[in-house]
Parts: sequence; structure tokens; C-alpha cells
Amino acid sequence: MSKGGLLRSSVVFSAMTFISRITGLIRDQVYAWQFGASPAMDAFFVAFRIPNFMRRLSAEGSFSMAFVPVLAEYKEQHDHAAVKELIDRVTGTLTAALVVLTAVVVLAAPWVMGVFAPGFAPGSEQYRLATQMLQITFPYALFISLASLVGGVLNSYEKFAVPALSPVLLNISMIAAAAAAAPLMRPFGAEPVLALAWGVFFAGVLQLVFQLPALAKLGLLPRPRWGWKHSGVRKILKLMVPTLFGSSVAQLNLLLNTALASFLIVGSVSWLYLTDRLLEFPLGMFGVAIGTVILPHLSKRHAATDSEGYSKALDWGFRLCLLIGVPACLGLVLCAEALIAALFQYGRLTPQDTRMIQLSLMAQSTAVPAFLLVKVLAPAFYSRQDTKTPVKSAVVSVAVNLLSTVGLLLAAVYFSDAGRAALARGASLTQALGEVPGAHACLALAIAIAGWTNALQLAWYLRRARVYRRQPGWGRFLRQIGVASVGLSAVVLFLLWLWPGWTGWPWWERAWKLAVVVGAGGAAYGALLWLQGIRPRDLRGH
Repeated sequence: MSKGGLLRSSVVFSAMTFISRITGLIRDQVYAWQFGASPAMDAFFVAFRIPNFMRRLSAEGSFSMAFVPVLAEYKEQHDHAAVKELIDRVTGTLTAALVVLTAVVVLAAPWVMGVFAPGFAPGSEQYRLATQMLQITFPYALFISLASLVGGVLNSYEKFAVPALSPVLLNISMIAAAAAAAPLMRPFGAEPVLALAWGVFFAGVLQLVFQLPALAKLGLLPRPRWGWKHSGVRKILKLMVPTLFGSSVAQLNLLLNTALASFLIVGSVSWLYLTDRLLEFPLGMFGVAIGTVILPHLSKRHAATDSEGYSKALDWGFRLCLLIGVPACLGLVLCAEALIAALFQYGRLTPQDTRMIQLSLMAQSTAVPAFLLVKVLAPAFYSRQDTKTPVKSAVVSVAVNLLSTVGLLLAAVYFSDAGRAALARGASLTQALGEVPGAHACLALAIAIAGWTNALQLAWYLRRARVYRRQPGWGRFLRQIGVASVGLSAVVLFLLWLWPGWTGWPWWERAWKLAVVVGAGGAAYGALLWLQGIRPRDLRGH
């Protein structure tokens, strides 16, 4: 990739992802309007979290991290026919494995739901709904995993636009389900929220079909064949097994916290979901874009034994992550109430819900720079086909998340009036947790602590491996970001002081004032970077 190619590819990917995030925002607004933070929505979010976990494993995690480096190696060392055979064998093997997994989960859905949502009382309407929706939504994991395989091939050939745009189809499908199909369910005696589950199912099919024409143009449309003994497939499997854990640490933490949230006050799962969605805006637009673009580039540099180019690409990724991550962190923490009130407080979502989401958003946003850095740090190891190091880091990170969660929840019970009162009445610890307002923010803070733990460990391991050499100018660069961040904070805090009371305004007033706050803060940050000498050309990759 030529000079500037990494930045250009990231901009293309981010532009397509921006469209996806905007439609995703509209989708979540429709959710909030139609259903609010209700028991039925808590059930849907738990049911969708499970196949969505599979999506993260495949689209942004272990499969891509194992498949792309091997594909890059085949492109570098073999002809087109060998690459095509690898794709055929991988497609056939992956499809067979996913069909079996899907059948098992659908048949065992009541038991699976008991594991992932132990706080939902067995036999309750919420438990029944969640189980039924899991059976409908889980095939999405099959379709989206195959779609991610296609996307991985396209990304390896520097065709980033189509894979980045395909998630828009999920959002459109879900908007149609919530706005059009859900109101039609009740006359037929069905729960309206079931429409969302069917929206997920059809979205998976659409995302797969949408990418196939682009793959056909490359002459790589797969003819699925069983490939268990194929050397390339075996190499991918060997790399993939440890990455199943290493690349999915954030999602494992989310699954763990979703299970714990099922014990908390009704609405906690929905509050954490909306927190995650707001965080996904910077992480999805920039973090996934940088990680997706840099992985095939690093894999190619490693395969060509270009250590200098490899190191420079990493340096570019780190700088870009901090340049975006620091202001994103500050913006989300400072503007939490304004963002939630302006974007989601409509229909059934109340000002009380806004305050609850604000708590968890402020807590979890503190780790945005760490989450972004991991999107570069993890590919640094996977591109070298080192899958063991991220696993070591992930084990520690999950343990830290668990210990932090338990410690923070215990503190929430024993140091809150509601928790102590519940225990004094003879309630169990889990019952007391269900009465503590804001306990869900403890789960968000634990995820942030685990995120920083993961990023710092990976950075330390990378330094020890001596494959990254820091480029000149880091001291000046950090000073420039620091000055610009102070300016951003000052502008945002002044406007928030000038306009208090966001939950009480009409929607149109919340919308234009949020636009002013975000625009002014972003302008201040960009202007101060410019005045200190940072130009777009300084952010080009190599």
C-alpha cells in the first residue's frame, strides 16, 4: 500500500461505517421510542447478545485475525487457483461447523438462556420471551460469520467499502421490524418485541448476499468444500483456537456483565445496551476501521519481512488511536447527559432512564483510548501469527473484570442505603442487588478497568518482543493532544454550564444545543491541533 494508503483506506472504511452508525443510532432511537427500558427489551438484548457475540468473534475477532494473515501469505506465495481453493475449503468447513453449532443452540435454548441470564426467573414471561427470541436470532450467527469471511477476503484485496457498508442492512432491517412489523404482532396474539428477533434473522441473510457480487468480481466466489485436512485450513484452525479467547475479551466481559445485570433493577440490561451503543460510535467508526485496515497491511509487511514498514504502520496506528480516543473519551464523559437526552429520551424512555444511562456511560467511556489501542495492538500479534500472547493478556483481563465487578457490586450493596436496608430485612445478596439504584454502573466501570488492563499488557508484551520501534516526535505529539484536549474540555464545560437541565427540554431544543456543544468542542480540538502544526499529511500511513 502506497504512502497515505492506510489513512485513505481508513477514511473510506470510516465513511461507510459512519453511515452504518447513523442508521444504528436511528434504530436505537426507534427502540427507545417503541419499547423504552422494559422487561421485554431486557429479554431481547440478552437474546441478541449471544449471536452478536458470535458476530464479534468472526467479523472483528478470532476468525478474521486467523484467516486474514493466512490469506495474505497465500496471496504472496501462491497463485490465484491456490487462493481460490483455500477460500473454498474454509467456506465449506466453517459452514458445516456453524450449522451444527446453530442446531445445538436452537434446541438447547432454554438451558443456554439459563446460563447467560441467570437472573431471569425460570418459567417467567421474560425468561420465555428471551428463550424464544434466542431460537429466532441465533441463525444470524451462521449468516454473519459467512458474511465476515467474504468481508475478510474483500478487505485483503483492499476492497473496504462493501464490507463496511453491509451492517447498514442490519440496521434497516431492525428499524423496519421495530417501526412497521412490531405494531402488527399484537393483533395476531404475539408479543411485539418478537418482530425484532425476526429482523435480526433476515438481516444476517441480507448482509451475506449483499457482499457476494463484489467477491464474484474478484473471481473468488466460493464453492464450499470440506477442508479439514487442507494445510491452509489447518493453519487457520491452529491460529484461531487461541484467538477465540484472546480477541474476544471485551465481548466476554460484556456477556459476563449482561448475565450479572439480569439480577439488577429492571432496565439495567437496556441501560447497559444503550451505553454500549454510544461507545460503539467512536469504536466502530474508527477503532474497527483502523484494525480492519491495518491487519492485512501488517500481515503483508510481515510476510515480506519488511520490519521497518511493519514498525511504521504500528506507530501510525497508535498515534491515530490516541488522536481520536482522547477527545472521544472526554466528549462522552462530559456530554453523557446531553447525548442521552438528545438521542434517546423519547416515547417510553424516561428522564430517570437518561440518568441511569449517564452513570454507566461516564464510567465505561474512561477506557475509550484503551479500547481503540487494542484494535491495533491485537493485530500486531495476529499478523505475526502469534496467537498465544493475546490469550495471556485476555485471561488476566477477564479475571480483573470479574474481580472488579464483584468488588464494586459488594461495595454498592454495603455502602448504599437501599442495599443495607434490603440486607437488614433479611434479603439475600442477589435480592439486595436488585434494589440498589445505579448498580449497573459498577459493571460498566469494571469493563473500563479490564479494558485498560488488556491494553497495557499488550503494549508491554509488544515492547518486550522488540518488533516495534517508536518513531521520532512522540513527546511533541502528546503535548499537542494535551493542549487540544484542554481546549475542548473548556469549551464543552462552558456550554454545559450555560445550558443546564437537559432532561427537561423539548426534543428540538436538546438536538440543536447538542449539535452546538459537539460542534464547538470538535472545532476547538481541531483548531488547536492545527495551530500547533498537525496537518492531515502527518497522519498518512506508510
